[in-house]
Amino acid sequence: MREFTEQELVRREKLEKIRNMGVDPFGHRYEVTDFSTDIKEKYAGMTHEELEEAQPMVSVAGRIMFIRKMGKASFFSLKDKFGNIQVYISINDVGEDTYNLFKSADLGDIVGVKGRVMLTQTGEITIKCLEYTHLVKALKPLPEKYHGLNDVEERFRRRYVDLIMNDDARRVAFARPKIIRSIQHYLDGLGYVEVETPILGTILGGAAARPFITHHNAQNMDMYLRIATELNLKRLLVGGMDAVYEIGRIFRNEGMDKKHNPEFTTIEVYKAFSDLEGMMDLTEGIINACAMELNGTYEVDFLGHHISLAPGFRRAHMVDLIKEQTGINFFEVKTVEEARKLAIEHNVELEEHFEFGHIVNAFFEKYVEDTIIEPTFVFGHPIEISPLAKKDPNDPRFTQRFELFIIGSEYANAFTELNDPIDQYERFENQLKERELGNEEANDMDMDFVEALEYGMPPAGGMGMGIDRLVMLLTGSETIREVILFPLMKPRD
Repeated sequence: MREFTEQELVRREKLEKIRNMGVDPFGHRYEVTDFSTDIKEKYAGMTHEELEEAQPMVSVAGRIMFIRKMGKASFFSLKDKFGNIQVYISINDVGEDTYNLFKSADLGDIVGVKGRVMLTQTGEITIKCLEYTHLVKALKPLPEKYHGLNDVEERFRRRYVDLIMNDDARRVAFARPKIIRSIQHYLDGLGYVEVETPILGTILGGAAARPFITHHNAQNMDMYLRIATELNLKRLLVGGMDAVYEIGRIFRNEGMDKKHNPEFTTIEVYKAFSDLEGMMDLTEGIINACAMELNGTYEVDFLGHHISLAPGFRRAHMVDLIKEQTGINFFEVKTVEEARKLAIEHNVELEEHFEFGHIVNAFFEKYVEDTIIEPTFVFGHPIEISPLAKKDPNDPRFTQRFELFIIGSEYANAFTELNDPIDQYERFENQLKERELGNEEANDMDMDFVEALEYGMPPAGGMGMGIDRLVMLLTGSETIREVILFPLMKPRD
């Protein structure tokens, strides 16, 4: 048996009162022709006399957020998807029956208003209600004050309340699809084609990550939720689709923090006859376009830093950045033993499967990553951590790969794609050896992908970018939970 609070009981009594008036408490279709912000922008600057002469009529719908009842006339604030607008309602304009219906309204109720735009004595643009329509009775009261719903966890658990009460949450919710559309328009304009690839697969590949495992009953076999879209997109390059991208959900069975959620969104882009430099230009162009589309500026304030996203991101080799911070030049380090000795001397943790490249990467993560503030393309990753990237022809210990770092976080990862099937087969074999030594994030052997490469994949560049982190950066959101409408949450106790 459910128990209700006193306020909830009063609202249910009002629901019956509304029903007894012959009104459906949960409403029907309503014709909306105008929105709050459009009305304010359109009639801003007009005088009371000009509005009286123009007699502009509007029809809006939304949620009641404030009521000031004054006998036979009242003011209330109506909130639609864009913002709030004040409404004036009088018994003389709507009649006694409708005004009595309005008096049964509570904060949170959804109503429709048709009326004339006017200016109050205080100069506020207001709708003079000529037709009031009850649409939905809210049976639960809204929070009286919004300080994170008192419990930050509840904000994300009850996102619907968060969106009602928190204008910033609503701003981010509308910004996210705008950013995604900006990416799509930018790439479509360059001749890329958006595609869809499977979420379920039988091979673990395309990234270094732990998967979610599920079971296909009809085929009686385990399957993975994808950890990347890479390998299928590169198969399309083999098939002749020379410029493709996919924006889609990725699933990684890993920890949760301010920058990680097990279910997140990426874009992966592949272009035949391109390379690492081409992907740097493309990545920079995408971010430039999104910044201007959303904010109208390249300047961003985020996590206490003021940075510029203007064209011309820094480009630096991983080894050179390590040298800047530690004085160690790994180009001159020739053996694994020498690299291990340096790691021990500099308190860099070693794991059993670590080879030369793993140690270089560990130095970067410990001494460099957090120091990068301005947008920087870090390239030249060791081959051990880049099983899908082409080798650097000048030093085969490294690859033609970059990661984009901004304020200590990775935003994009890109390669000059490995298209040599013999080399790819050997890399997959090395990944299997790493798994035997305890690397749970190593890739499977994907023979179908190797065979696809044997048909010939054009020289190509590829890039993957985290959409959630890009939205965080451009909206000033400090946690990934702010930019995912329904982040993963532990069940209530």
